[in-house]
Amino acid sequence: MTATSNAAAGAATLMPLLIHLLRGASDLASVSATHAKLLKLGAASSVASSNHLLAAYGRCGCTALARHLFDGMRDRNVVSWTALMSGYASAGRPRAAVALLRAMARSGVPPNAFTFSTAASSCARLADAGLGRQVHARAEVAGYACDSVVSTALVDMYGKAGRVGDARAVFDAMPVTARNAVSWASMLSVYAQNALGHDAIQLFAELRTNGEDMAPNHFMLSSVVNACAGVGRLGIGKCIHGMVLHHGHEDNDVVAVALVDMYSKCGIYEYSKKVFDRINQPSVIPYTSIIVATAKYGLGRCALALFSDMVGRGVQPNSVTLLGVLHACSHSGLVDTGLQLLRSMRSEYGIDPCASHYTCAVDMLGRAGQLEEAFELADEAQVNGNDALMLWSSLLSACRNHKRLDLATMAGQKVSEFTQDVAGALVVMSNAYASAGQADDAAAVWSNMRRRGIRKDPGCSWIEIKDISYVFYAGVVSPAGSRAGEVMLLLDELEGKMREKGYKGRIGSARVLDADEEEDGNHHHQEGRGVMVGVHSELLALGLGLLVIPKGMAIRVMKNLRMCRDCHEAFKDISAIVEREFVVRDLNRFHHFRMGSCSCNDYW
Repeated sequence: MTATSNAAAGAATLMPLLIHLLRGASDLASVSATHAKLLKLGAASSVASSNHLLAAYGRCGCTALARHLFDGMRDRNVVSWTALMSGYASAGRPRAAVALLRAMARSGVPPNAFTFSTAASSCARLADAGLGRQVHARAEVAGYACDSVVSTALVDMYGKAGRVGDARAVFDAMPVTARNAVSWASMLSVYAQNALGHDAIQLFAELRTNGEDMAPNHFMLSSVVNACAGVGRLGIGKCIHGMVLHHGHEDNDVVAVALVDMYSKCGIYEYSKKVFDRINQPSVIPYTSIIVATAKYGLGRCALALFSDMVGRGVQPNSVTLLGVLHACSHSGLVDTGLQLLRSMRSEYGIDPCASHYTCAVDMLGRAGQLEEAFELADEAQVNGNDALMLWSSLLSACRNHKRLDLATMAGQKVSEFTQDVAGALVVMSNAYASAGQADDAAAVWSNMRRRGIRKDPGCSWIEIKDISYVFYAGVVSPAGSRAGEVMLLLDELEGKMREKGYKGRIGSARVLDADEEEDGNHHHQEGRGVMVGVHSELLALGLGLLVIPKGMAIRVMKNLRMCRDCHEAFKDISAIVEREFVVRDLNRFHHFRMGSCSCNDYW
């Protein structure tokens, strides 16, 4: 046998081993060493070897070396282009990845399904629907738009760009046989991520009906659990938890975190803690989830104990974890502890405080009535944009609650400089003026809002009864159906009992004579009699709950805005009168009312 034939035989023996090494390599030193051996064997120039090298360099994040190799290839096939594209996408260069798709078309090499799915995933990272539509159009022309891998990537892309309708259109266009567990999970995730929880729940019901007995995977289950958390659907959430147990996904961290969050947001902190306690070795994400949940319930010292346990186990907190701890301090009046944490974040945990941390600390000082200190910290924070709007809106609310009109005016001036998302803050400013008896100034704020076309989102509250949600808006009792009259009579009766105990406010914003009184000509009705109007949405939801939810069961009400002080006081009084427990989830936190007191201790 000649030397040449021996070398060829040796190369043929080594090649499979080197390719195997490339497939498993994820560090640059190993890839470079294998590349050198292939060059020595004279086998690096083949398309197959080059493609493996491209993929390996891409996994290492070395896009410059991958591009240099790609540019030096005499022959390139679809795998070559897709490997480089995938490398760019993995390295956080999605625009470069999509640009390769256009260059590929000019080169005459037709893309395949993996090429299009990689390009669509790159557009998803950019949340760029316009660029994504171009990829979608190219996939349509090439005949790959209905491929399950491509369609799933397009669904995800449109979802991350906020184009939910387009995502659903792609999903619906998929052949039924092409819809697999990944595509269903992707569409469910689109709904959950875009705060369309009811649609996600409905789609999951379709899967259970039309999914040909497809077993839900942990991605599907976590998405539906997150959807239940978003809309407060406790009954359905419990059913999904049962499926989690049935299909053996209870040890999955993603599902466990979703369950912790769901039970917390549905008003059952005890269940959240039970799910967390079953996690064998919780990482930073489960710890963060339970700390945030604990904070929202006003259990500040419990949140601090969990944080101490986390650090003691050697789990490094992240920025969100520390924000959760600050939130706990804010809602529990632990001002000194919170400020100490803020000042030690960099030295203790290597995390620089961001705008959200400063906003939370300012809110904490404001709630405690330390308004001058809050203003000093707000100036120190030097935040901009939406972060600044949140900070000054929080300060404005605190100034109003503590009846500091002078400081409220200063914060209101800061808020008025913004052009969007200011409706809630301006309403607080108007209420501050009204509370101080300055009706003209209050009216001027509303006039300014009308002139600028600023509208306040309507407040709504909902209550779940036998897996059905009843959504109420202020002054609109019709969602109670045939029991609407009973709801109003009950609230009227409760207000009377509250007055006997010294209640000074009104459940409704006004009273009008009912039809019978007007027909009888009895215009000298007793003070407080008549029909209530303008009743806040959470009180209407509570009224229905008192009528239909059996005694011994807590009544849970969800609200899309912050609970007002008047309703907060009314809930406390009613809990003592009827001797029942109420749980209210508002925009900021949970309130657990029992026997005339609230878990927030008025730090809400």
